[in-house]
Amino acid sequence: MTEVLVIGGGPVGLVSAILLAQAGVDVTVWERRSDPPSGTRAIGIHPPSLDLFERLGVLDEIRRDAVRIDQGEAWNAGRRLGAVVFRDRPVPHPYVAALEQWRTERFLRARLEAVAPGSLRTGTSCTRLMPAEDGVLVSGSDAGGTVSTRAAVVVVAAGGRATVDGMQAPGPAHRYRDRYLMGDVADRSGAGSIARVHLHHRGVVESFPLPHGTRRYVVHTGYSVDQDAARPEPTASDLASLVAERTGDDVDPATNTMLSAFGVLRRRRKRVVDGRVVYLGDAAHEISPIGGQGMNLGWSDARVFAPLIARMTTGHLSTQHDVAAAVSRQQRAIRRASWQAELNMRLGRPLPSPLVGVRDLALRTALNGPAMPILADAYTMRWLR
Repeated sequence: MTEVLVIGGGPVGLVSAILLAQAGVDVTVWERRSDPPSGTRAIGIHPPSLDLFERLGVLDEIRRDAVRIDQGEAWNAGRRLGAVVFRDRPVPHPYVAALEQWRTERFLRARLEAVAPGSLRTGTSCTRLMPAEDGVLVSGSDAGGTVSTRAAVVVVAAGGRATVDGMQAPGPAHRYRDRYLMGDVADRSGAGSIARVHLHHRGVVESFPLPHGTRRYVVHTGYSVDQDAARPEPTASDLASLVAERTGDDVDPATNTMLSAFGVLRRRRKRVVDGRVVYLGDAAHEISPIGGQGMNLGWSDARVFAPLIARMTTGHLSTQHDVAAAVSRQQRAIRRASWQAELNMRLGRPLPSPLVGVRDLALRTALNGPAMPILADAYTMRWLR
């Protein structure tokens, strides 16, 4: 038995578990992966999340290993259009920390072990949820066979496709036609710790610094009618060619450590709080990853809902007012993040040549005028406070 069972030991599940454990709640985490965290995946940790990590006790480790991004620049055809400067904003942590997701997860795992020893069970998958009096019966499996537990509350933080018997359906997906190619390579850009967005007329190239002299590139590769159709596997050479053509950066394909072609969707579950089951992160809502907000939005879910979940473990459900207040707060955040992600996508799509000059003029005006601080706050998700 456990007071709270967290299904999913990724970034959002781990943060949720740490917050609950720090509040004195007995928590257990089931994570289906048996191996240690690996892969770059999400990389940007925004100022509100850095504030949360200070509360969790992992900020020092994050700052030690991450690249501190103090500003982002917009470029086109070798010309700098302007910049958004983060370092002058009036917040405790006026920068974005760029760190591979696997490193972030390992820091969070270590912290969870410190505050709730033995609470993380790897290699354990959930197979069924069943409502019970004052709780939920949960069935699963691990290397030894079938496992089961009873929890006062179940937190589902296992991603957008999380669904087993007894879980609410993920909800319909709105799929965009945009396609992207992403890869991590040795950094030869000369940009240092600056993030750059190259607004080429054939599609955007986003470029972000990573630790140990590495840089991530995300390239808009066009559109697709059917994102599930079979396609030739992209290569690191494909990435290098696209980056060179649109930015002039010299990319060595031999240094590639991660390569991924992906499409984009938007999806939201109908109910975030469904009885004694609470959905957080991508399990509750998926947005476009362009702009790097999804993981931070999930951490905001954990921060907002952790007090509500803790109260739910006391033997009674929280009032409808408590639930409605938390859900309403996060719905506003989700709408804001979704809108901003879609705006980022629109700005980075291929554009007819006659419109390129109009767009560039608008960006120069915004980035070099009084609107720049507003844009800096928007891109660092200051509105999550």
